[in-house]
Amino acid sequence: MSFTFFPARRLMLACIVGLGCAAAHAENWPGEDWDRQLAAPSAALSELEHYAFPTRDDVTRKGVRTDALLVIRDGQVVYERYAAPTTAATPHLTWSMAKSLLATVMGVAYGEGRFRLDAPVAEYYPPFAAHPQVKVGHLLNWASGLGWQEDYEDAPLKSSVVAMLYTHGRSDMAAFTAAHSADAEPGARFRYSSGDSNVLAAALKNMVGAEAYADYPWTALFDPLGITTAVWERDAAGTFIGSSYAYMSARDLARVGLLMQRDGRWGEQQLLPKAWVEFNRTPFANFQPQADQPNKLVPGGQWWLNAAVAGARKPWPDAPLNMLVASGHWGQGVYVLPDEKLVIVRYADDRDGSFDRNHFLKQVIAALAHEVQP
Repeated sequence: MSFTFFPARRLMLACIVGLGCAAAHAENWPGEDWDRQLAAPSAALSELEHYAFPTRDDVTRKGVRTDALLVIRDGQVVYERYAAPTTAATPHLTWSMAKSLLATVMGVAYGEGRFRLDAPVAEYYPPFAAHPQVKVGHLLNWASGLGWQEDYEDAPLKSSVVAMLYTHGRSDMAAFTAAHSADAEPGARFRYSSGDSNVLAAALKNMVGAEAYADYPWTALFDPLGITTAVWERDAAGTFIGSSYAYMSARDLARVGLLMQRDGRWGEQQLLPKAWVEFNRTPFANFQPQADQPNKLVPGGQWWLNAAVAGARKPWPDAPLNMLVASGHWGQGVYVLPDEKLVIVRYADDRDGSFDRNHFLKQVIAALAHEVQP
């Protein structure tokens, strides 16, 4: 299902009949597809393309590989390019960007009054009863206090997340996480945890009811945004794998980015409460920078922030301070730049770690963050 909104047309009509809005800027919203106003070729755009789409040795998998790069400016496509086999219609694996998608779905549930941030997680997910002091808000900040190890290919034998996704935790990922003991007080420290995200996904089932749960991401979020390519895997317990396994085309993922850029509003509908978006954008109060933290970004509410906190400089110095990020393994990213009215979606395979996101964002801004109407 998709909805087409016409606020821009109404603004134009009001101006025609002389209702005093000559300076009003008509908003662009996607209907079944996005409007396109592609940026003109330039030296800055050539530099961006050279960096994002170099020739790569796919035998050794060394170097940068961009599968999709889509830039939305002020609600219109200004740049779009894909590398085979990915196309505009391909539901690409989001990896940990699924966490931000889950948070966005939960934002709709929050607006419906289905849960409280200060409620114990066990109120919605009884297997978490061994951790009675952990609140929903703690999980959203990756601050459960559980002794979790978020290691990947470099240390698979000690990795909690590898065990959860692929070995003895895969049948019930939330229960596997709940069985971990605590090594800190809830809310006392940040520790990135895919387990925290999957407990949230399990709690959502009781928040909305088992019958509604199977379709809830679609009825709550994807259908209102006009998203048609979404696929979300579930574990054997029937829980969405909120940490990792959602798939979506770049064009559809950009709709979520536009929703966040415009403070949770879609057309004339306030789909997410403004208070929820503000929570997503607020740095976790007890955050301290860690050497092993993914991307060195600052945690918000299952989104990442380019904020300067705890005496540290902002992680990506050439990107705006108020940038909001959904980030995934091997270079997946949605970057929401409200002041520049930009949404940037990149799918990739950066497993050798050579891609510099700060440099990339600096190039996108230089090439495409212009010609925005006041």
